[in-house]
Amino acid sequence: MQDAEVEPGRHDALGVLDGLVGYHLRRASSVFASDFGRAVGGDGLRQVPFAILSVIAASPGIRQGAAGEALGIKRANMVVLINELVEAGHVDRRAAEDDRRAIALVLTPKGRTTLENATARLTEHEDELLADFTAGERDMLIGLIRRIEAREQPPAD
Repeated sequence: MQDAEVEPGRHDALGVLDGLVGYHLRRASSVFASDFGRAVGGDGLRQVPFAILSVIAASPGIRQGAAGEALGIKRANMVVLINELVEAGHVDRRAAEDDRRAIALVLTPKGRTTLENATARLTEHEDELLADFTAGERDMLIGLIRRIEAREQPPAD
């Protein structure tokens, strides 16, 4: 959104907040989180389980710990989330090919369909939210946010 589209005086009312990137990132994140709920809420799928399904789809057979690391989710939380996805019929646990003691994660047909449907709806909603952004601006925004994300410290177990 460009400044000209913002309510007159709104920036003035924010004071020091208007100059804080974190404030604006949080507000933007809130817009996307709300949009996620509208787009996918009917499936009962939340953002973090959606992200886990996405990682498993990208790397079939990934181990639970590696999936958690990719998303910055603590090991104890991953156990609960994977259990939830298994109980919902979205994910299967299997013995890993290279180490029979390790557990590999794969999407079930239901999980793949759920992910595909959610991704299509989310893509449509993101396209609406970012309709006034060029492809280059979207790429730039993602690149800038990735630079911030790269500064994240690994979670402590």
